[in-house]
Amino acid sequence: MSKTETVLALDIGGTKMLAALVRGETVADSVTLPTPKGEGGPAEWLATLFAEIAHWQGTYESVGVAVTGIVDDGLWSPLNRRTLDIPDRFPLLQTVMGLSEKPAIAANDAQAAAWGEYRYGDGEGDLVFLTISTGIGGGVVLDGRLKTGLAGHFGLALGQDFDGVLEDHVSGNFIAAEAAGHQPGASAREVFAAAEKGESWAEAILDLSARRAAILCRNIQLTFDPARIVIGGGIGLAPGYRARIEAHLNDVPERLRPRLVPARLGDKAGVVGIADLARETKTQNQTNQ
Repeated sequence: MSKTETVLALDIGGTKMLAALVRGETVADSVTLPTPKGEGGPAEWLATLFAEIAHWQGTYESVGVAVTGIVDDGLWSPLNRRTLDIPDRFPLLQTVMGLSEKPAIAANDAQAAAWGEYRYGDGEGDLVFLTISTGIGGGVVLDGRLKTGLAGHFGLALGQDFDGVLEDHVSGNFIAAEAAGHQPGASAREVFAAAEKGESWAEAILDLSARRAAILCRNIQLTFDPARIVIGGGIGLAPGYRARIEAHLNDVPERLRPRLVPARLGDKAGVVGIADLARETKTQNQTNQ
């Protein structure tokens, strides 16, 4: 299967649903819809998304689906309902293949993004991908292989200076919640804007988030010793956020200090990665026939 063959790639997260036609690392066309939390469920969401891209029918031969949460044997379950609340073991692959009438694969969105950055990003060697967005996710590529299952679900880590899971105390949801006492209704993006204007409360919120993310990065380095940690996501790629993390790592001895780089593919990493995995899977299946 050629890398230039078109794959329909879907990326469903806590904030938005992205559908894209992907050739290699090129997104030829895309459609974005908000994830309708509290309205219907995954079956209805996917039906709406496929209705929106009905005019793409016949332009792709396989489908890759990247989702927040965990996928086991084609069944999709949530890992943190605060990020996206869905039923346990939703038949994701069955639903997508029914709607598309094409072979499909599914994976966690951050794991798919890790693979996209490994295949098409800058640099060689092992990497860990860390996305900081509505929630926190990640992916691990070691010795040229993507770790699946629970590997990389860093947002569910416990510890540090809080009760509960890490993503509830670092992510975009956390930043917006912390801003409520200073600027009611402010989004994470508006908190960044307030920080740029010198608002001390906004600076403090972002610094706390970045300090906790820095501790996570140091722990990742000690666990996997990757050549680089690739930072992605709407918060991770927001202006100045990676620099805030790095500032909290300045005192770490050089051998222990992680090398942080921005996601080269930006918000395309998930769809590019899952499309590449779909191509590989189809090629393997054809070879085995």
